[in-house]
Amino acid sequence: MLKDLFRKQKRYITVRPGTVPEREEEKEPLWIKCPGCGEILYVRELEKGLKVCSKCRYHFRLSAPERIAATVDDNTFQELDGDLQAVDPLSFPGYRSKLSSAEQETGMRDAILTGQGTIDGRSVLIGALEPNFVMGSMGCIVGEKITRLIERAIENKLPVILFSASGGARMQEGVFSLMQMAKTSAAIARLHEAGILYVSVLTDPTTGGVLASFAALGDIILAEPGALIGFAGRRVTEQTLKEKLPPDFQTAEFCFNHGLIDLIVPRNEMRQILAQILSLHSERG
Repeated sequence: MLKDLFRKQKRYITVRPGTVPEREEEKEPLWIKCPGCGEILYVRELEKGLKVCSKCRYHFRLSAPERIAATVDDNTFQELDGDLQAVDPLSFPGYRSKLSSAEQETGMRDAILTGQGTIDGRSVLIGALEPNFVMGSMGCIVGEKITRLIERAIENKLPVILFSASGGARMQEGVFSLMQMAKTSAAIARLHEAGILYVSVLTDPTTGGVLASFAALGDIILAEPGALIGFAGRRVTEQTLKEKLPPDFQTAEFCFNHGLIDLIVPRNEMRQILAQILSLHSERG
């Protein structure tokens, strides 16, 4: 099941304008087992290392606020469209309750955090999907916030960076969710026409309708090591193709070797690489 790809993690409050949240002090475990190597890790030390295992370099998932905090310059992030809230256009059974629970657990109103900040002093419009809000899935509001971010980029001639971490299009919003694939793709086409840089960063997992739309349309596509990247699951793909797939199928490394992405970037190098890309693009412009 796709939901099995998502492990429960502690939640974080959303970013408020001009700030990045500190870790909430709750009754949290002091130790955690690394899924990659089985090492028992001290949580506070893990967080200091951007949630990358010090033994095997396994990349734990980051919340959207954590992702923003690890990327932009301190105290430069200004959230945009934070008032937009997930909707239930089809009155899907149990969906309102799921949204309410997700909002309470993450402190966010939907599965994406967007805003403006600087990276190494250069202004950028940035968005990060929240993997713990209904599996980071894309519904109407996610599509709307991405589209608005791109429209601001065109208006202000600013580069765009989007971090994906998603189970795909949100089934509870039906065709309205699927429409966001076309909507975001059309917006990015306008961004390309305007000659404005778009960097897409694929993190674990990037799947389904998100990969089939804005996540795969970057001028430059980066990925974190070991990230799951694919449209349909392994079992469905094997049944469709009627053949056994290689063990590394749908990993960032597999995608890199087959030309889908341009570079695999460890998390502790991501900010530096993005700064270099922005610098080179600025010089070119």
